Parts: sequence; C-alpha cells; structure tokens
Amino acid sequence: MSSLKKKFEEQLSQSRIKVKNFVSDYGDKVIGEINLRQLYSGMRGMLSMITETSKLDPNEGIRFRGYTLPEIQDVLPRAEGSNQPLPEGIFYLMLIGSLPDEKDVKQISLELEKRSNVPNHVFDVINNLPKDMHPMTQFSIAILSLQNGSNFSVSYKSGLNKLDYWDATFEDALDLIARIPRVAAYIYRRIYHNEKYIEPIKGVDWSKNFAHMLGFSDSEFIDLIRLYMTIHSDHEGGNVSAHASHLVGSALSDAYISFSAGMNGLAGPLHGLANQEVVRWLLEMQESLGGGLPSRDNISEYVQKSLSEGKVIPGFGHAVLRKTDPRYTAQREFALKYLPDDELFLLVSRVYEVVPSILESTGKVKNPWPNVDAHSGVLLLKYGMTEYDFFTVLFGVSRSLGIMAQLIWSRALGMPIERPGSTTTDLMIKKFSN
Repeated sequence: MSSLKKKFEEQLSQSRIKVKNFVSDYGDKVIGEINLRQLYSGMRGMLSMITETSKLDPNEGIRFRGYTLPEIQDVLPRAEGSNQPLPEGIFYLMLIGSLPDEKDVKQISLELEKRSNVPNHVFDVINNLPKDMHPMTQFSIAILSLQNGSNFSVSYKSGLNKLDYWDATFEDALDLIARIPRVAAYIYRRIYHNEKYIEPIKGVDWSKNFAHMLGFSDSEFIDLIRLYMTIHSDHEGGNVSAHASHLVGSALSDAYISFSAGMNGLAGPLHGLANQEVVRWLLEMQESLGGGLPSRDNISEYVQKSLSEGKVIPGFGHAVLRKTDPRYTAQREFALKYLPDDELFLLVSRVYEVVPSILESTGKVKNPWPNVDAHSGVLLLKYGMTEYDFFTVLFGVSRSLGIMAQLIWSRALGMPIERPGSTTTDLMIKKFSN
C-alpha cells in the first residue's frame, strides 16, 4: 500500500498548508447564522464541520470530490464484464481527491485481500452472542472486538507525534475496511444459514469476495453489491453515522471504536435501519391490500390512512435533499435494466408515483421525494437475500469507505476534539423575553 500512502502524503503536505493559510487569512469571517429553531430541531442545516470526502447539495444531490453520482458511475474503473464501478475506486477518490486508474483500484483490491484475516477471537465473540440479537448489534460488537489490533492505540501509547497520527490511523482504516466484510458475512451465515460459513477467495475485488462469503455467485447480484457499496459509501459528515464516528474519533479514539459508534447510529430507524423498515412496510401494505400489485388508488388510500394514524411513510423525505435522491435513481436504473417486471419493483414504482403528492399536500413535508432506502431492499429481495433485518449491516460495510476516509483526513489535518456549547430553555426564554 506504499503507493496509496505516498499519494496521500503528497496530498497531505499541500492540504495542511492550504488549511493553515486559509484559517489564518479568513478565520474571523462569519459564515452563517443560527436561529433558535435550529437549536430545537437537531441542529438542522447548521454548518459546523469540515468533511473533505463529499458534499450534499439539497437540489443536486451528493458530490464525491466534485463528481455527481451519475458521473461517478461513468468514470470509475470497473471489473471486467461489470456494469458497475468498483467501490475501491470511490475510496481512492475520497482519500486522494483525484480519479484512480485501473492499476490504482487493482492495488487497493489486493491490499484489502492481504489485510482481510480476522482473528479467531472475533468469531468466538460472535458465537457467544444470542442468534436472535439484531445483526447490527452483533456487527457493532464484532467491530469492537477487532480493536485490540489497533495500530493507532499501540503507537499512541508509545508516544506518537501528533503529526503522525494519520499514519497509524491509515493502517487501522485499511485493516477495518478489509476485515468487516468477512465479519458481516459470518454474522449472516450464522444467523440465517445454520452456521454454514464460506471462506473468502483470492484474486477478486472487495465486493465480489463479500458476495461470495454471503453465499451469492450470480453476476447480477455481485454487480448490485458493487453498486450498493458505492452509492452508500459516503454522504458528507453531518449524517448520524458519519457524525458519530467523527465525534468519537475527535477524542482520539481509534478507528474501531469510532466506527462502532457510527454503526450504533446507523442502526436507528431514522437512519440506516430505514431500509429494513421500507421492506416491512411494503410487504405489510401488499398483504393488507390483498396481495399482488395494488392499484394506485388503493395505495393512495393506504398511505393516507397511515398518515391519519400518525405513522410515517418510510423511504420518503430527507434531512437535506429537496429532490429525488440520486442514489434512489441509480438503483431504479439498475432495476429497469435487470428486473423491470418484478412485482415488488413495480410496487415501489407505483408508490413513487403516488406518495410525493400526498405528502406535499399535507403542507408539513419539505421533501416528499424518495430517498435511498425506498429502493435498496427490494433489489436485495429479488436476488434471494430475503432477511431484511440484515440489510443495514450491508449499509454499514459500505459506509466504512467514507467514514474511514474522513477519519484519516481528520487526523491528518489535526482536527480538534469536538465540543459545541449548549444552553437551557430557561436561559433562552430569559434572553429573548427581555
């Protein structure tokens, strides 16, 4: 991995100077205002951190180092015979800031293969967990059990110079990305396939090996995993999983502890767990309406009834986006190519036609359009992964690419411990009522 690390070092020396000079020249500039409502609404929209890897625009969607998702799908290297970009390429782009070539991506694939050995004690930890424990809980615990191999923790104890924090973090990040597909696949096979585990194979890309260990060999499913890993990899720094990892990492917690914290955030139904909730909601609606493909009118009645009962429609809306999520569109294009007549895909399409106008008519929803979770589960179901409680673990494996790239850059630029201020309602009332 000397080549990738060397390229990162070259970027780092330039970036440190750029950031130092920029803060020196403009550090006292006011970049925004905060209103009282934002304090009571989850800090919604407050610009409060730097994330080098990607930026989410409300009207345009995600950009990875300046590239939109459709552009990413066109320009990143692909495996031979594949229609989807390799996730190794988007990791390179987020880390280095420029597009990789096929040699760069192949090198990352080989490096991840070399680092992918999981210590036996990690499997022992998983084996001692209840099988009915949610897969995300098992995943988070397993990540923490990898921590005793942390390069950063060992180096920090020996008196590591703060300018070199990024180096040990770089090693941990690559180790973590390499190992967690096997951990995730082990959890999957243990829970759902009677502990019939599948050993990794050599000489293939990261996603193909993951699909293999899960028990899938269909070329379309492998391409789906490549797509899934790419589009879920990063979503700037303010989402719960990325922000939780950043917050914990800012205390100089190592990559494993930081990433596990992010996965605990991803496990919430308002974040990554939404993908399983979408599938559950679709199947319940289908059954409630008599099975098959319900009419648009029946879907409309079901949605309006759900809203009247105070329920949310999972898979619609987003904290930042004000348009259809480009990640939804990427998955829809995959479905149109490979499963255009699938009943659940047609159901998702009809829901897409019906729900936005209903949500918009309430006057309470700023973004009535579907997000990434509205589509991902249906594709996985089609190819035989029916255990939708596991879907968020796939999301977590993917998100390791962005979160680790973010953590490396945070350490490289010497980002300080995150410590925002807080106040009380009584003090605010006193302040504004005088």
